[in-house]
Amino acid sequence: MNNYEILSKANIAPQVTRFEIYVPKIARKRQAGQFVIIRTWEGGERIPLTIADANPEKGTITLISQSVGKTTFELANMQVGQCLKDIAGPLGTPTHIEKLGTVVCIGGGVGTAPLYPITEAMKKAGNHIITILGARSKDLFILEKEMRNVSDEMIIATDDGSYGEKGFVTTALQKLIDDGRQIDQVIAIGPTIMMKMISLLTRDYNIPTVVSLNTIMIDGTGMCGGCRISINGAIKFVCVDGPEFDGHQVNWDEMLKRMGTYKKHECVALNQYKKHRYEVEVA
Repeated sequence: MNNYEILSKANIAPQVTRFEIYVPKIARKRQAGQFVIIRTWEGGERIPLTIADANPEKGTITLISQSVGKTTFELANMQVGQCLKDIAGPLGTPTHIEKLGTVVCIGGGVGTAPLYPITEAMKKAGNHIITILGARSKDLFILEKEMRNVSDEMIIATDDGSYGEKGFVTTALQKLIDDGRQIDQVIAIGPTIMMKMISLLTRDYNIPTVVSLNTIMIDGTGMCGGCRISINGAIKFVCVDGPEFDGHQVNWDEMLKRMGTYKKHECVALNQYKKHRYEVEVA
């Protein structure tokens, strides 16, 4: 096997792909919460992806990618046997793991991918795990079976009511609080607006809350400054100071505004890629 070789590939939800990649050094060293930076080809963009799982014996890591931009579409079009140009990691500060009591792990959409190794580690540390998974509809859930295997309780919520309870993850969390359940920590990973609403809710009840801000990362090494955010009034960089932070200290309005900084450029790049790929395939 070659370094960075794709050993397996599977579509696990609409435009969501899981890859098993041979990279033994990272497989041995990675910890929950860490990520890698990949390039698909020599002139390609560098993008961060959380390490969703690892098998040190096989020398593999699992990456899960949602096709939303040019590079993630390029990645999704790669096949088993092909090799990524390079993978750097493990990067980022690992999740602080300890026995706290009852931990509620909340995943929204593809946020379940980075949530899984954290939930697994928290379970191994002896915590009682209540998992809440949310998505717009039933077909958008990923890693449900894996999350059930590392959870003591599982709650499913969909916006349209097609699976589990109808409603948002915040509704499910509010019900746990209203029922008087002891919650020692909340870990929430998903869309920025979801993490914001979870953090606002738990702040009212003084429940410690950890969020992962990996969606804003660009370079991944602290050089570009693209993932600059305000934490309790201080400037931090998600890639080197995080990606996890106290959700009660994040300036969410600032982050939501900055999430759209490169949206126009990303759309142009994706459209050019699709046009070029279509023209090549037709020719």
